[in-house]
Amino acid sequence: MGPIAQALDARAFDKVVLVSDYPEEEVKAFVEWIKQRTSTSIDTFTVKLSGPTNFGEIYEAAAKACAKALGNQRTTTSLTYHLSPGTPAMAAVWIILAKTRFPAELIESSRERGVQTASVPFDISADFLPDLLREQDERLRLLSTVEPPAAPEFADIVHRSRVMDRLIQRARRVAIRTVPVLIEGESGTGKEMLARAIHRASPRRDNRFVAVNCGAIPGELLESELFGHEKGAFTGATQAHKGYFEAANGGTLFLDELGELPGPAQVKLLRVLQEGEVVRLGSTKPAKVDVRVIAATNKTLTEEIGAGRFREDLFYRLAVAVLNIPPLRERTGDISLLIDTLLEQVNREASSEPGAKNKKLSAGARNLMLGHPWPGNVRELANTLRRAVIWSDSATISSEDMREALLPSSAATRTGVLGRPLGGGLNLPDLLKDVARHYLGRAMDEAAGNKTKAAELVGLPSYQTLTNWLARYEVIL
Repeated sequence: MGPIAQALDARAFDKVVLVSDYPEEEVKAFVEWIKQRTSTSIDTFTVKLSGPTNFGEIYEAAAKACAKALGNQRTTTSLTYHLSPGTPAMAAVWIILAKTRFPAELIESSRERGVQTASVPFDISADFLPDLLREQDERLRLLSTVEPPAAPEFADIVHRSRVMDRLIQRARRVAIRTVPVLIEGESGTGKEMLARAIHRASPRRDNRFVAVNCGAIPGELLESELFGHEKGAFTGATQAHKGYFEAANGGTLFLDELGELPGPAQVKLLRVLQEGEVVRLGSTKPAKVDVRVIAATNKTLTEEIGAGRFREDLFYRLAVAVLNIPPLRERTGDISLLIDTLLEQVNREASSEPGAKNKKLSAGARNLMLGHPWPGNVRELANTLRRAVIWSDSATISSEDMREALLPSSAATRTGVLGRPLGGGLNLPDLLKDVARHYLGRAMDEAAGNKTKAAELVGLPSYQTLTNWLARYEVIL
C-alpha cells in the first residue's frame, strides 16, 4: 500500500480530501480503488501546477483546498495533513499551513514504522516562510541555500581577483532583495555597470532602469527632474511633467554622483524614501511610487556628513547595502585580463572604420600598461587602448605608441604607492612586484633591449643581475 491507503487503514477520519494535479482518469481510478477499502467520504480537489516544486502554486492550491474543506465550520473542524505523499515542496507547504493559517495535526507514514504523528516545532517551520513570501521564481527560492543563485547578469564585469569575486558575490545576494543599495568607488571603477547588473538580476528586471546623474542637473531644475512638476508650477512649466521617480515606478532608479545633491533635494529625497510617495512641484497631492533606489558616489559620504554637506539620516536610509568597488590598482590579476578583453572590444568598435587593422600589443606596451597606476581606473584603461589603437600605424602597438597614449600621472598618483592604507587587501609583495615590473619594463624599452644599458638605467650592477630580476618579476620581453 501507498501512504494514503496505509493512513486510512491505521486511523479513522470523517472525510478525506485528495489534492492532486494528476490527470482526471488516473484520479478517478485511484478513488474507486480506495473506496473499496474504506467507508470514509472521499473528495477530490484537482489543480494544475507548472511544476511539482513551485512553492507559490502549491501553497495557493493547498490553502484553497483547506478553505473549501472547512467551509463555514472552521472553528469546529480538526484538520490532519499527510506529509508523505507528494514532493518535499508539498510537504513544506503543509507544514507552513499547519503552523499558520490552517492549524492541523501532521502525520507521516512508512513501511517500516507505519503511520505516526510528525512533530515539527514552529521555529523550524518558520524557516520556510521566506520562500512563500518571495515571487514564484526558482532563482529567488534558492536564496535559502548557502550560495545565491548564479547570475549571468554579472558576466560583463571582467575580473579574476579575489576582491572582485567577493564584491560580485555580495552584489548577487543583494540583487534579489528590494533594499536600497549604495555603491562607493573612485571615478571610472564601473559603478553604473554594477548597478545595471544588480537591476537585471533582480525581480524588477522586466521594468525600467532609470539612470540620473545628480551632478549634471542644474540646481534650480533638480527637484522638478527628480519629483516632477505640475503645469504652471513655475515660469516655463507649460505642461505637467513626470519626474524620474515616477518614470522608474516598478523598476530601479540609479542616482549617480549622489554626493552632489544640494541640501533641499536631500530633504525631499529622504521623505520619498520614507513615505514611498512623491509630491510634484506645484501640487499638494502625493503619488505612490514603488522604486528601488541604487545610489553611487565617488565621495566618502561619512566625510561629507562630518563637513555638513550631506545629511546623516539620508545616508543611513540609503546605506542598507553598501558595495565598495575597489580601484583598479588594488585588483590583483585583473589588469592583464581587462587589457585583453577591452582591446578585443576596441578592435570590434574600429572594425568598420576606413583602413581599420586588428591591433595587438607589443611586450613593451603591455609592460607599460601593467606598471601604470590607473588613477582613472577601468574607464582610463579603455580610453588609453582606444588612443593607442589610433596612434599606432602598424598592426602592433609599440611601447612608443603606448607611452603617448598614457596620460601623465599627477604627483599625488606617483607618490600614492607610499600612501596606501595598511590592511584592507594591501599585499606588499604584489606592490613591490608592480613597481619593479614598471621600471624594468621602461628600462628595457628605452635601452631597446640592451640589458647592459637597461641595468645601468635602473642602478643594477650587471646585465646578469638584470636578467635575474626580469625572471623574478616576470617581465614580458
